Order: sequence, then structure tokens, then C-alpha cells
Amino acid sequence: MRIRRVVTTRAGGRSKPPYDSFNLGGGVGDDPDAVAANRHRLATELGLEPDRLVWMEQVHGRNAEIVDGPRASAVEATDAIVTTEPNLALVALCADCVPVLLADPRAGVVGAAHAGRVGARVGVLPAAVRAMTEAGASVDRIEVLLGPSVCGECYEVPAAMQADVEAHLPGSACKTRKGTPGLDLRAGLWRQLADAGVAKIGLDPRCTVEDKTLFSHRREGATGRLAALTWLDPEGDSAGPISHGAS
Repeated sequence: MRIRRVVTTRAGGRSKPPYDSFNLGGGVGDDPDAVAANRHRLATELGLEPDRLVWMEQVHGRNAEIVDGPRASAVEATDAIVTTEPNLALVALCADCVPVLLADPRAGVVGAAHAGRVGARVGVLPAAVRAMTEAGASVDRIEVLLGPSVCGECYEVPAAMQADVEAHLPGSACKTRKGTPGLDLRAGLWRQLADAGVAKIGLDPRCTVEDKTLFSHRREGATGRLAALTWLDPEGDSAGPISHGAS
């Protein structure tokens, strides 16, 4: 079973500034018709029907849900979704938060999670791993990709907030390039996964604030959302991450 992983950029879509141009997020103020056109283009370029993309109503929580087929609308109040259904792409939307893609190729289980500061703090990733195991995955076989997000050198927070997150997500506290208190969520999530027994963890090193080909709420305020997707492709062996701009 081949595992497909895709991370989009902001290039090649229909959205106008400040959402230019391949914004895939609804509810951020963009023209709904442009978002719909961008989502349709994404599905088409990936060789999937539009209804085979499963979206989440992301709320910065820790709810994880197993899905077994297409959804007419976004999965409500959920920040992690898991499936064993082939050619059903799970989507996490981000613009500084960490998109996380999980897979157990042998069991045929994939998952996608949205891990921002709040969600990472309250345990969205452990919830996603539990849902993976409930669907048949084995923790020691799970492979994880931590997608592009704001890096620790750019993520300045108050000292009290840093201490609170570090208490719940050890390894996330850091200093920014200015020497002020910061958070490196990917470092904390990496440690959390490793402590849980996940051995294969990959990292997309891009910082959304520094890389202007990606959307960043911290850099721009009103902006679009990139998508990180994963799905089971029954045609072949497991494959690693793919960066896709739909341009």
C-alpha cells in the first residue's frame, strides 16, 4: 500500500490578495468561489474526486475521529482524523501551526492532525496516535511527517506562556533569534512522539514565517491556509513526502 503525502504552497490558485493565491481554507475571509475552485483544482491534480478530500472544522482541540468515507461537510470540531479507506485524502490546514501526517503502511492506516500551540499543549497528537491504533496501526510502525510551521527562532511568546506549554509539551521551550522566550512546537512534538514509541519521524524544515511561498498568519495577519494531505494509494509501495504547489 503506497502512502501519499502532499504539502501545498500558496502558488497557482484563484484567490486574490491577501489570500493569494492557492488558499485552501474556508472561513478566513476569502471568496468562497475562489476557495471552491482551489479545492477542486487540488483534487484534480492529485487524481482524486473532490469528495474524496476530507476536511476538518479545526478548533485547536484534541478530538480525533476515525472516518470511513467521504463527508458532505468538514468533520465538526476535530483536529485529527484517521482512516483505513483507500483513496480518501485527509486534510490539515495551517498557516503557522504544525500539520502532522501519520501512517502505518503495513496496517493501511493514515492520519492527519492540526497541532497549533493550544492543540499541541492539550495533546492532539497523542489523541491522533490512539485513533491510529484503534484503527489497527501499531505505534512502532507509525511514520510521521511534521510539516512546515513557524520555527522556534520566529515564535516569540510571553515567558509565562512558554513555561505553561513546556510543562505540557516538554522540549518545546526555546529562545528566539532575538534572545526572547520562544516555542518550537515541532521539537516538542518530536519528543512527544519519540517518548510514545514512534521511531520514524520526518521533518519539513521550512518556517512559514520566513518562507514567503507559504502562508503565515504571524507574518501577514489576514492570509490563506496551506494544506497537508495524506491518503492510501493501493497502487504500489510506500512513498515519502511530496511537496506540491498545484501551480
